[in-house]
Amino acid sequence: MDEIFDRVRSVRELPLFPLPVVLFPGVPMPFHIFEPRYQQMLSDIRASNNLFGVSYFDASASDQDRPPIGHVGCAAEVVEVQQMPDGRSNILTVGLIRYRLEAYAERDESYLIGQVSFFEDEAEDEKLLEQRAREVSELFTRIARAVRSINDERASLPELPEAQPERLSFLVAGAMEMEAEDKQQLLELLSTAKRLQRIRDLLAQAVSGYEERARMHGVAKGNGHGGKKLNFE
Repeated sequence: MDEIFDRVRSVRELPLFPLPVVLFPGVPMPFHIFEPRYQQMLSDIRASNNLFGVSYFDASASDQDRPPIGHVGCAAEVVEVQQMPDGRSNILTVGLIRYRLEAYAERDESYLIGQVSFFEDEAEDEKLLEQRAREVSELFTRIARAVRSINDERASLPELPEAQPERLSFLVAGAMEMEAEDKQQLLELLSTAKRLQRIRDLLAQAVSGYEERARMHGVAKGNGHGGKKLNFE
């Protein structure tokens, strides 16, 4: 994390891209850039530090036209750009670090620019973090194994950074299917332990359903000849 802070140490402002999605540090996310103002934003950041802010904002559910001051977002680093002849672009980004929106900068640009401060989680008990990380890793692996079985995939299971609890919490949160508002709440937490606990509880609620679907898929795939037989009595 120190090297990431070094990367943004001199960054005080970020171009902002308000979207109804939540980006987590360490998680990749593709974007299709088609609006002229964001085409200009992409051109500007590629000439500087390749960073912009992804701020969760659902305009259809808000009476505001922009994220509020105090909002928490995630800085995105552009790692790949596919430019199209008509000016549109497909880009791949990776979440870098969270920021808090302190104010809006007054600029003549067509896109929003925020004055931001960067932060990470607070220090916590290492043994507690190890325990929570182990629980989340085990549950997520069980679900990933079940999903792989349901989809008839043979790819190896993902390697989880269990020894890095904060990073683990972001990667798993980014991979989970849940409402964007719930993901935003996880992003805003300053406690890795609390984030892992919430994720653990959600995974614990879901794991039996995924494993049962995987079992039924295996029975159906075997045309009734494999595994346990269904009891209709």
